Order: sequence, then C-alpha cells, then structure tokens
Amino acid sequence: MKLKKIISLALTLMMSSTLLVGCGQSKKSAEVLNIYNVGDYIDEDLITKFEEETGITVVYETYDTNESMYQKLKSGSTKYDLVFPSDYMVEKLIAEDMVAPIDYSKIPNYKYIMEDYRDPAYDPGNKYSVPYMWGTFGILYNKTMVDEKDVKSWDVLWNPKYKGEIQMLDSVRDTMGISLIRLGHSINTQKTSEIEAAKNELIKQLPLVQAYVNDDGKDRLLVGDAAMGIVYNGDALVLMDENEDLAYSVPEEGTNRWIDAMCIPKTGENKDYAEAFINFILEPENALQNVEYIEYSTPNQAAYDMLDEEVKNNPTAYPDKKVLDKSDVFLNLPKDVLKVYEDAWTEIKSQ
Repeated sequence: MKLKKIISLALTLMMSSTLLVGCGQSKKSAEVLNIYNVGDYIDEDLITKFEEETGITVVYETYDTNESMYQKLKSGSTKYDLVFPSDYMVEKLIAEDMVAPIDYSKIPNYKYIMEDYRDPAYDPGNKYSVPYMWGTFGILYNKTMVDEKDVKSWDVLWNPKYKGEIQMLDSVRDTMGISLIRLGHSINTQKTSEIEAAKNELIKQLPLVQAYVNDDGKDRLLVGDAAMGIVYNGDALVLMDENEDLAYSVPEEGTNRWIDAMCIPKTGENKDYAEAFINFILEPENALQNVEYIEYSTPNQAAYDMLDEEVKNNPTAYPDKKVLDKSDVFLNLPKDVLKVYEDAWTEIKSQ
C-alpha cells in the first residue's frame, strides 16, 4: 500500500484525536462503521459528511503497509468493517477466505467505475473488491542534477555517474520488480533463475545507492539531498508542487500499475454500513473531492470527467496508453515463491 501524501506530525495527531476511538480496538455497535485504511488516504471531511448524512459513527484507524493490515486482520484482535488493500493483497485475502462477497444491489454508484478497472486478474468480476485509486511508480529526479535522457530507462539507477545520489525503495516487491523489469522479466515471475538474476543486479548496484528508504526519502528529494528516488505518482505530484526542480519519469521498459481497492472483511459486524460507505465514496461529487485531496488517479469515470483539463492531461497523474500497456499489476504469489523473493531480499539487505 502506498502512503499517499506527505503529512506533518501535527496533522497525524489531529486525525488520531478526532477520528480514532481507542488504540487498536474497534468500537462495536450497530451504529458504528470500523474503517482501517492507509494514513491520510481519504479526505476526512468526507467522513464527517457520511456521518451527518447517515447517522453512522465512523471509527477510523490507519496502517502503513498491506502486510501490517493483513497481520491485524489475521490475528482476529479487531473486527474492521472496511479495509483498503492493494491488488495483490486483495487476491491474498480472497484466497484465504478473509473477505466477504459484495452485494452490488446496495452499491448503485458502481456504475461509475471505468471498464478498465472491472474484472481485474486479482479479483475476477470484482466479486470481493471495488477499485478505489490507482497509479504507477517511477523515478522522481532533480532536473538540476540528472540528465533527462538518462531517466528514460531503469538503467539510470545503475549509472556510476550518480553514485551516492540514488535512493531505492525499501520494499521487496517494488525494488525486485524494478530489477526484473530492467532485465525484461515479469514483476510476477515465479522462475527462480529470474529472481536470482534480479537479486544479483541489485547487489551490484549497492555501491551506487545512497539509501534504501520509505517515506523518509521524500524529504531528501525535496531539499536536493538526493538526485533521484523511486516514488509513487501521487507523491511525485505533491513533491513537484513544492519543488519546481523535480520531475517524474516512468522508464520505457515499463513499471507497476497498482490498484488499491475497498474490501469487506468477513470478521466485520456491519457489512451493510460498509457497502453504504463504498456507495457514498463512489458518488461522483464525493469521488472528485477525494481524488483532489489525495492527488492520485481515480477509476471513477464521472469524477474523472469533472477534473480540470490540466490534471487530466498531466501524464504523471494519467499516463497514456503506451505507458499503461507496458505496466503490470502485482499479483499474489505462492508461499514457496514468496520465500524465494524474501530470501533474495534478505541477502541484498545483508550486504
């Protein structure tokens, strides 16, 4: 899951005090909707609006990664009614019978979802998930420090010219995915030889890398302490707004096209309220307000149609078909294959 925006500690604390009830505990009530989402991944004004329109109290808690959300659900320690997993995690939750089928008779606003985001490989027919946001990841670079022609290929991350100025994501699937794409392989490969080759290239790259980072790397990019780093497109838009020297590139070899979705855990106690909230979020005016706040890409056709032309024509937010045709969605992999990836990642990080 992607952390969608750069937020201050003050905002985090404000949201915690106003939106969260308890710490790690979901309030159980027939009039409460327990939502578990990535931090700052919704316009909180919409939560207030939903409460005012329905009389339902929203208890809103946040997590940082798909994996931490999965572990919380798996533990059974809390009973969330709505979660926001990424594509491959949706597939995992379905495979482990952890999410409930969605009753689309209660979600008439699903009609606004674009055809391209229906019937995905991770959830054929969208039986268990409704698309929420989508995007890409690529290279955010400082135009005063990096030659534009270099960032047309993932090879730039292996270019000795930028030694000590390259940040990589501290994420096994994303970073291994970059290395696999660069070698001409699928980001979902199950071939041990291809995973091994991707690992070896990342080990070769290590002397050039400034650091493996997560959200802390964005601050360095913002102030010019690194020449380039891997970010998600919505983060790129926010950072470019703050520093005109920054630009975003999706290399020609391709990238990951991620999709985040809304799912209803089987352990939840308020499925009707979860479906009501999904329908509320898909209402065009609400979807527009949400995407303008988050600054990612919307799968909601009506909301997209209402966006400013400048936004719709921005290739960072809405890349063209050529870019999307070369993009793959991460899929859940068998446990034995994931173990190969994890072992490779451990070896890389231990160097």
